[in-house]
Amino acid sequence: MSSMQATRIRKGHLILHEGSLCRVVDTYHITPGNKRAHVQCKLRDIRTGRLVDYKFRAEDDVERASLDEREMQFLYRDGDMFNFMDTSNYEQVHISLEALGDQALYLLPEALINVEFYEADPVGIHLPQTVDLKVTETAPGIKGATAAAQVKPATVQTGLVVTVPSFVNEGDVVRVNTETGEYLSRA
Repeated sequence: MSSMQATRIRKGHLILHEGSLCRVVDTYHITPGNKRAHVQCKLRDIRTGRLVDYKFRAEDDVERASLDEREMQFLYRDGDMFNFMDTSNYEQVHISLEALGDQALYLLPEALINVEFYEADPVGIHLPQTVDLKVTETAPGIKGATAAAQVKPATVQTGLVVTVPSFVNEGDVVRVNTETGEYLSRA
């Protein structure tokens, strides 16, 4: 286990809080005028799925969970469960949609993903910086449109809605940043 100062907590971190393994869903650093700074966090208990709001003082130490990562292949989605296979021993694990959150919108079948394990349990995934996704639905492109022109929403094959330039059409493959969900370029 490693500890860190509460001001270093970021969205997506896994921490040990009051004996429970929690993922940081959201965090706000608040510095009121003449009072002490604090970090307001929304935490999701990995085991129970319960959401908890907690206020850490800026000087508090927080226990960061140590995770093991294994490269696995995403196989398929079965309802709210996502199935992954270890490429070295063909062992399969399942991770719930609730545990993955928005990261599920970047998963393509057969993609190699780093799955995070705490003790022996899969608790999340570590996505690559960018993914290439095919546009399945968008308004038709405008002839002669440039990159600096208007933008429009586009739905990609995983259901994610991305804001793209007007020259992007259905069937195009676009590169998307997995941290921000922003369009980067055509692939």
